[in-house]
Amino acid sequence: MFKNKSYIGISFIILIFGIYAIPKIVDRVKNGDVVKGNRLDNVNAKSSKDAKLLTIGPAPKFELTNQDNVKISNETYKGKVYVLEFFFTTCPSICPKMNMSMLEIEKTFFGNPNFGIVSITIDPKHDTPQVLKDHAKLLGVKSSTWNFLTGDREVIMDLSNKGFNLYAGENSKVSGGFEHSGLFALIDKDGNIRCRKDDFGNPNIYYDGLDKKGVRDIQEDIKILLEE
Repeated sequence: MFKNKSYIGISFIILIFGIYAIPKIVDRVKNGDVVKGNRLDNVNAKSSKDAKLLTIGPAPKFELTNQDNVKISNETYKGKVYVLEFFFTTCPSICPKMNMSMLEIEKTFFGNPNFGIVSITIDPKHDTPQVLKDHAKLLGVKSSTWNFLTGDREVIMDLSNKGFNLYAGENSKVSGGFEHSGLFALIDKDGNIRCRKDDFGNPNIYYDGLDKKGVRDIQEDIKILLEE
């Protein structure tokens, strides 16, 4: 007799649960929320936060002369997202690859008035405005917001090595006579250097201009910054 009462009690609990829970489950299935829960929602929120680009700090200020003999400064790019590199026109090693990467980036964002590129020569003695203009023409540069800059050698070296902390220097023992980084800097509309995190959560301050993944990463992050 007691056993029968237990079965009746359990059946009653199951009935109550069904009356309460089944309509909610049906609603979640209709809304496509059946796989969502507090734990998954929290993971998604964390992932979104982790994906946010880091702000390193203000980019160093500069004022140099472009291929059209026009003074260009960081203020010229205020309100724009831009990519910055250091190179030289007679570079026989990494610069041609960097040029191709920049052309790919230019093509992706061509016509967007809120995007630009800055290429600063580390060999200003050779790379005069006219030489830079001929170089841009040779590359097939079309964007009016891609400036090739030259100026005082010491100022440029300080800007590269001390300002951006991107190595550049003369070395008579290497082909071309100069050594420099193949990295690109990404600057947002407010003039801040921005970047993503590495797999360990540390900032990857610059993007590899010699690597397909580096170019793909910076293109993705440019899109994010243009929407901010």
